[in-house]
Amino acid sequence: MSAQFPLFAAEPVWSVAALTHFVRELFDSNSQLQDVSVEGEVSNLTRSTAGHLYFTLRDAQAALSCVVWRADAQQLARQPVNGDQVVAFGSVSVYEQTGRYQLYATSVQLAGLGERLRQLEELKRRLAAEGLFDAARKRTLPTMPRHIALVTSPRGAAVSDMRRVLARRWPLALVSLLPTVVQGDSAPDEIVAALQAANRKHPDVILLARGGGAIEDLWAFNDERVVRAIVASAAPVVTGVGHETDVTLADFAADVRAATPSVAAELATPNQYDVRQQLDRSSARLNSLMRGALTDRNAALLDALRMLQALSPRAQLRATAARLQGLQLRLQRGLQSRLQLQRAQLDRMRQLLLTLGPAPTLARGYAIVTHANSGIVVRQAQAVPPPAQVHVRLAQGSFTAEVQEISARSG
Repeated sequence: MSAQFPLFAAEPVWSVAALTHFVRELFDSNSQLQDVSVEGEVSNLTRSTAGHLYFTLRDAQAALSCVVWRADAQQLARQPVNGDQVVAFGSVSVYEQTGRYQLYATSVQLAGLGERLRQLEELKRRLAAEGLFDAARKRTLPTMPRHIALVTSPRGAAVSDMRRVLARRWPLALVSLLPTVVQGDSAPDEIVAALQAANRKHPDVILLARGGGAIEDLWAFNDERVVRAIVASAAPVVTGVGHETDVTLADFAADVRAATPSVAAELATPNQYDVRQQLDRSSARLNSLMRGALTDRNAALLDALRMLQALSPRAQLRATAARLQGLQLRLQRGLQSRLQLQRAQLDRMRQLLLTLGPAPTLARGYAIVTHANSGIVVRQAQAVPPPAQVHVRLAQGSFTAEVQEISARSG
């Protein structure tokens, strides 16, 4: 055996690290292994505590280890899951600690999505060329809507979020729900039908919304039929589709685009407390104008009387006094008529203020909850930990209760 050693000694001897590093340089210097796209099925998907994604791409003949660093993983439009058929784009290199070659991916998208996005971009250009997205055709939202139509799924967070915001900001409005599915093959036709049904109710504004989801979950809102139904709507349309980063063709066609369903409800309504303050200011200004007008006319009348007394003889004074009395009577009647008109306007404002008060809201089944000792209004469940005492005011009567359990969940 010892006689064979010189044969090996004549060849260079690599360390494991040196050979592995050399192989890695071969990979890194090969342009064909840079910027490659690989299609396969995702398996063995894990996410590290640092936020990196590790998974295996498989097909019928082979498997390939893949890594997506956290910065790239955060930019993915959709997070992959086991079983997805995807196209991963990146560069192939060697992980020297294990000697394993793997794909360092910068993007991962569902197989076939690229062609779908290309078709979407072409549709967007075509609809834009027709002027469907032009700012000039978009309508201004009503400042105080009396009727608001919701076109969304009857289940899920979107409808409850919008109802909560509308009840808080503008409870005077009538809210109609036009239920529809918001994803799947039947969604475009159902959304179009719901928009048409909403217009038959003649609302002041329509909110078209759904919660967040993957890009394919929102695809119904990229459908040409939905876009044209929004443009054809008699009432202005506010969209609140997905999250802030999600933008669909429906958003381009809408009169106003909101980042979320809740924001859509906010943009479509005024704040009732701001309206109350505006009415208070208008009432105070009207009272001030009325007092000023009466003061000015009384002063003018006194000036006229003093002038007549100083310049006119007795007979002329009588005639002038008679005319003045007639003028005074006409003036008083005019002032009384105007005063009655102003009082009627004030009465209408007072009625509007009463409708904005708490009594109508309490009559609809709501309650005002305050701390039993301080009287401070309770706005969050965490403000009354058990066994706190609270005072509950209803439309008819009130009672005191002890908090036994709280929940942080809203809705």
